[in-house]
Amino acid sequence: MGKNEFPDWLKSQLTRKKQAESLKNTFKTKNLHTVCEEAKCPNIGECFSRGTATFLIMGNICTRNCGFCSIQTGIPKPLDESEPVRIARQIKQMKLKYAVLTSPTRDDLDDGGASFFAGTVKKIKEINFSTGIEVLIPDFKGDMNALNTVLSSGIDVINHNIETVKRLYPQVRSQGDYDRTLSILKNSLSNRRGFPVKSGFMVGLGEKKEEIKELLEDLRAVGCNIITMGQYLRPTLRQLPVVRYLRPEEFKEIEEMAYGIGFDCVVSGPLVRSSYKAEETLLSFKKNSFNKLNG
Repeated sequence: MGKNEFPDWLKSQLTRKKQAESLKNTFKTKNLHTVCEEAKCPNIGECFSRGTATFLIMGNICTRNCGFCSIQTGIPKPLDESEPVRIARQIKQMKLKYAVLTSPTRDDLDDGGASFFAGTVKKIKEINFSTGIEVLIPDFKGDMNALNTVLSSGIDVINHNIETVKRLYPQVRSQGDYDRTLSILKNSLSNRRGFPVKSGFMVGLGEKKEEIKELLEDLRAVGCNIITMGQYLRPTLRQLPVVRYLRPEEFKEIEEMAYGIGFDCVVSGPLVRSSYKAEETLLSFKKNSFNKLNG
């Protein structure tokens, strides 16, 4: 889809392109991957210009083939045991107070990469003691032991995206499972160490308003307390087409619906992605939670 086909409220220009390109070159030189680049995030210019990024660990090749995602599918390379320390040093160099880690789905690994997540978190904390860490994890095929490995690693936020409504899972996440995602979030709540449970989803794939409401109710029922939602944008012609572009006021309606259902923090907008302004989202969650407790 060409840029000119976007509705007016989605058209935007890259910001501070020179600084963004500089950070891209840094990651390339140090053989580090970001989901910002691999998933063709529309906010890459803004985030890179602010010196923030979501690190993609365990390579840039996924063992699954979701209908919405542009990350390369195939046979992943072996794990690079030097990656955690390189990421930790890059975070120190960037002076990040908050870092987000994610990965492609690694069904080829016995624990889905959970121990590598944990090892990366611990290495970051060794070198950057005060840096907050959010992890956006795959479903580990529903392995709760793998999940607990990540939960006990020293993270500050656990994030696992539900991505879409239940009816659309066969087209959007053919190798995923709606109920399995809910169980990951539920067990994250049961075993968390005082940190929030976060999830996110896309709109514009053909979902109905009542299905969005059902999704939000399902997420809240398992204890999810931060939710992000944004417009699905087709990365390339290989991915699913956009069924509809929601207007900004519709995102506001969904946000109000989510707060009405009981979420502590809701981030909703056409260009919102699950790790967009993640640190600000956590601060907003803490503020809203405090206000709830104090009437």
